[in-house]
Parts: sequence; C-alpha cells; structure tokens
Amino acid sequence: METAEIPEQHQKKQPGVEAEMEPRPDSTLEGYRGSGKLQAKVAIVTGGDSGIGRAVAVAFAKEGADIAIAYLEEHGDANDTKKEIEQCGRKCLLIAGDVGNEQFCSEVAAKTIATFGRIDILVNNAAEQHVRASIMDIDNAQLEKTFRTNIFSMFYMVKAALPHLKKGARIINTTSVTAYKGSPHLLDYSATKGAIVAFTRSLSLQLVEQGILVNGVAPGPIWTPLIPSTFPPEKVGSFGKDVPLKRPGQPDEVAPCYVFLASRECSYMSGQVLHPNGGTIVNG
Repeated sequence: METAEIPEQHQKKQPGVEAEMEPRPDSTLEGYRGSGKLQAKVAIVTGGDSGIGRAVAVAFAKEGADIAIAYLEEHGDANDTKKEIEQCGRKCLLIAGDVGNEQFCSEVAAKTIATFGRIDILVNNAAEQHVRASIMDIDNAQLEKTFRTNIFSMFYMVKAALPHLKKGARIINTTSVTAYKGSPHLLDYSATKGAIVAFTRSLSLQLVEQGILVNGVAPGPIWTPLIPSTFPPEKVGSFGKDVPLKRPGQPDEVAPCYVFLASRECSYMSGQVLHPNGGTIVNG
C-alpha cells in the first residue's frame, strides 16, 4: 500500500480534525470484506471518531458489531464515522466527553448498556501528545493532562465496563512504538505508553480467571489527526519516512490487528502486544 505525499500542514488544536487533513487518512477500509468475526457483538471504542479509532470502529462494524464511540468534541468527524458504521448495517452510539474524567467513563458504559444491553469489547484508544524539547518544559498541567487522557482513562473505562463483561470478552489497549524505543521530544507521552504496556500485561493476569482476554497494539507512525495537531509543518511533511518501510502507515493498516485481538481466532493470547510499525524491530 502506498501513502500519498503529505504536504506541510498544522492544526492548532488537539486531538485534531480528520476532515481538515491533506490527504485524508485511509480509515474506512474500502474493499475490506467482513466474515462475521464479531457478529452481534457490542464494542466501545474511545477516540473512535477519527484516525485509528475510526478505522477500528468501521472494521468491527464490517465484522458485525454495533459500536459505541467515546470522543472529545470533534462532532463532524464523529458523525462521519457513524455514517460509515451505519452503511455497514450496524448501529452506532456517539458519546462526547473527556475520558480523563472518571464520571464520563462511567456514563459511557451506562449509556452503552442502556442502548445495546451488553458490552463485549472495550478498545482503549484515546490519547494526546505534546512536543517538548526538554523535561524542564513539561509543566504540571500538561503532565497530568497527558496521563489522565492516556492511562488514567484506561483504568476508568475498565472499571466502568468490567461489571458488564462476561467470559470471552476482550479488552484492547492502544500503546505505541515509543513505549519500546523512546522519544526524546514526547517524554510524557512515551511514559504513558510504557505504562499502558505494563497495565495490559498486569490486567491480563488479573482477569484471566474470568475468561477476559487483554491485549494491546503498539502502532508506529500512523497518519492520523494527532500528527498535524502535534508537530510543526516541516515535521508533518516528512512524517514516517524514517522507518524501514519509508512511509507512514494508514489507520486501515492497523485496524486488522484489533479485529484479530477481538475475534475467536485470538483465543490463546493475552497480555501480548502487536506491532504494526513500518518494520521497526522492538523485540517487545
């Protein structure tokens, strides 16, 4: 798969808007043929309005799942995702709010149960990142906000969803290649992503007796709204060209990892992380 040349661009506000990106990310899995892997399942996807979250939500819908999407405030992107899901013949519930707030996470679970009557899959995917040259430039507000969005939210969402999860349920957490190789300019973000790896491994051990499988995905440089809303224009223009495949990945190249981890075919995996990262070897 080739990725179109990415021109220099920047968005002033995170997590960014997919509709304003040039070129638009490949998030709708055109040509993807579902085979009923998730038929009649219900999934919650945080950050499901755009980027990887959108691709995952659409892939799940193509496999037969109904979707609840938690997103911050990008209503246009969220409604575009909802249309894609409904075109697959599935239902979509949109819930706007901050996953760094525990009460909101409780509302997401409650509204999903009220609408669909069950939760089978929880995808913890929402995240934010901020470039800083030095640890001295990371103030307390940024540090707490990054941890709340990226890792506190996973604790909150699992606590809210767990009473409704039955044997065979799946929890899938989005970490990052930066958890394994580091990133000098994304120090707090990388720290949260490392925490997610440990969270995934530890939670998998805690829930294994309940028959709930917990795994993760560690994407490399993927073309999502978070990129133009994080980096300066010149960095966006060269984004992803430093990996062995010499290009950024597209969200629809990552989504099949989540489909696998949510499916029956993943019945003998827990506490593991998949690495769609453009060929970077991390041995993790």
